[in-house]
Amino acid sequence: MVFKAYKNPLLLAQIPDSAEKATKVTELAPISIEDNNNKPSITRLKPIVGTYIYAGKKNEVIELTQLDANITEKIARQIFSKVPGVFVYDLEGSNQLNISTRGLDPHRGWEYNVRKDGIITNSDMYAYPASHFSPPMESIERLELIRGTAALQYGAQFGGMLNYITKQGDTTKLISFENFSTVGSFNLLSTYNAIGGKIGKIKYYSYYAKRYRKGYRKNEQTDYEAQGIILTYQLLPNLSLRAEWSHSVYIYRIPGPLNDAMFQRDPTQATRLRNYYSPDIHVPSFMAYWSLTPKINLQYQASAVIGQRRSVIFDRPATIRDTIQASTLQYTPRQVDIDDYNSFTQELRGIGHYSILGINGSLLLGLQWMHNHMLRRQLGKGTPGFDFDLTLIDPAWGRDMRFKTHNIAFFAENSWQLHKNFRINLGIRLENGESRMGGKIIYYPENQIPVTMPHKFPLLGASFSYMPFNDVELYGGIAQNYRPTLFKDIVPASIYEKVNPELKDGRGFNAEIGCRGRLEFLEWDITLFWLQYNNRFGTLAITEPNGNFYIYRTNVGNSATKGIEIFLQTQGQLTTKTLFFLFTATSIMDGRYTEGQLRSGNVNVDLKGKKIESVPEIITRNGLTVQHKKLRFTLLQSYTAASFADPLNTPEPNPTGSIGLVPAYLLWDCNVSWQVSKNFEFRAGLHNITNKQYFTKRPTFYPGPGIWPSDGRNWNMSLIIRL
Repeated sequence: MVFKAYKNPLLLAQIPDSAEKATKVTELAPISIEDNNNKPSITRLKPIVGTYIYAGKKNEVIELTQLDANITEKIARQIFSKVPGVFVYDLEGSNQLNISTRGLDPHRGWEYNVRKDGIITNSDMYAYPASHFSPPMESIERLELIRGTAALQYGAQFGGMLNYITKQGDTTKLISFENFSTVGSFNLLSTYNAIGGKIGKIKYYSYYAKRYRKGYRKNEQTDYEAQGIILTYQLLPNLSLRAEWSHSVYIYRIPGPLNDAMFQRDPTQATRLRNYYSPDIHVPSFMAYWSLTPKINLQYQASAVIGQRRSVIFDRPATIRDTIQASTLQYTPRQVDIDDYNSFTQELRGIGHYSILGINGSLLLGLQWMHNHMLRRQLGKGTPGFDFDLTLIDPAWGRDMRFKTHNIAFFAENSWQLHKNFRINLGIRLENGESRMGGKIIYYPENQIPVTMPHKFPLLGASFSYMPFNDVELYGGIAQNYRPTLFKDIVPASIYEKVNPELKDGRGFNAEIGCRGRLEFLEWDITLFWLQYNNRFGTLAITEPNGNFYIYRTNVGNSATKGIEIFLQTQGQLTTKTLFFLFTATSIMDGRYTEGQLRSGNVNVDLKGKKIESVPEIITRNGLTVQHKKLRFTLLQSYTAASFADPLNTPEPNPTGSIGLVPAYLLWDCNVSWQVSKNFEFRAGLHNITNKQYFTKRPTFYPGPGIWPSDGRNWNMSLIIRL
């Protein structure tokens, strides 16, 4: 007997073969029904997903719809609470995620290949790989974090890949609607609105987000806006087409840096009134996914990152006040800087599944082409005003630079299933490209500016996965990584600086071995890792035989970070209707320079044995979740150990606050969610319960050298409507 399903997906009928001709029926795609109240908030990727191979690689999938966290304000320590080793850099309030793992630099996630639905969002992978694009977290269904051993499949960056997966509309309806309305401390007002559904062969999802926030500190303010639309067309049963456009823009009023004395006296004070920063980024893309045969899948995608990063600031240390000048009776003209990003990527990848001599295998082949053109205009003389005004009172830019890159990469990886419980993977990536810098600097000889950097080298990798028991996996691997030298690092800051014309990209590898699994009430993922980072960039002090002194921008040394990442979670029942979950996500790291020198004043200091800056020895987050029916409460403890702010490991702070020890800090957060009904949900949170005054980093460049205090105690409440 064959069973069919009627068009109405809510009505299942059993129809015998003899009745088929007399009844009009429609075969439906399989659907799954899940109890979302008990769906885990963190999972792992399957060995092969689409045209990606993840077998044997460290990865975490954060299910945001199941996570008790303040997603509106993007509190990263809560979002990544179950991912061991995530270092959080609180930089611009609720605007962007600034994270790193394994001792890397957290600035705007530029150690990661950041993607949205598989599309690259880094502003310029070769000149300035910071991800200025900032999607609203309410639009994201899950986050996929794949560590650096998977780098062969997607390209540069030691950290790995961070992939934002957007929600999809309810495909059982012509139209569905979702609204997040949030209020909170610091005059927070936020709204997120989305519609989605399915019309014939077309699935669609579109959102609009708007957020306003005064900020924890005086003179701090954010105006944020984002839009997006996704259209998916099922052209054939085995061929789908997808077009997507995403946009984010915000204006952040920057309160300015503090030094240590200012921070101790009042961390909420501001040293600046007239400073602003605003990235405006568009990410259009097109993707085609074709199941050529049941064993061969192809994927093509074309995308771009187009936009600007703009700032107008009084750029001085915290110790220099921004005051009215007696000679002009006006404030000092501000500095205007503008970056223009024009980054284009095409990627074709395919995977084929085969069997030879009884051994099953999967071969992944891919080709990636990138063309990036970044314009950097800096040191413009702006107005003495108070508003976000990019007008120049002198049309000449102090720096008017360009950075062009052409790059093509071929990658291949094969996964062999040698036994039903054992799989090995071997891969290679071949990079072939070049970056060229040119332009004008008013204080520098034009004929000394051009710098050319080739990107021509192979990257190799291998990994394995062994499952001795059901739900228990041993995994590990090693893969080479690289990171291009950044535009900001090679632009001379004065006439007394020179750039090495033979600069090399950062090179090294990620190695890891771990065990993950689930047995009855216990879930775990424990990993040992080693990250080797060579050709680190810095400056040297050079004195020529004739006595002339200059600063040399070049590769200065190598470093290694070794450690362990531990995730443990257990669960149980308090009553028949009450569950509890206990977890810890802890990392222990030792990051040190293995060789090299760095300029200190007019001399060079040996770095061997020095700790890497912003690498705490311990980062641990521990939580308790109690769930009673549709009510859920989570208490989170977050601890980050002390770290140095500079490679020379200077313990005492300097007058500006940009150098010195970053003290350890311990934070407590709680979040509660209540699924009132099918259509309504209520969420609330109290963050930094003890009102700890702390900071996470001492930056030396944007948004200004010194201390940037993180938020004190604050709260938020959200009402979610789904129709």
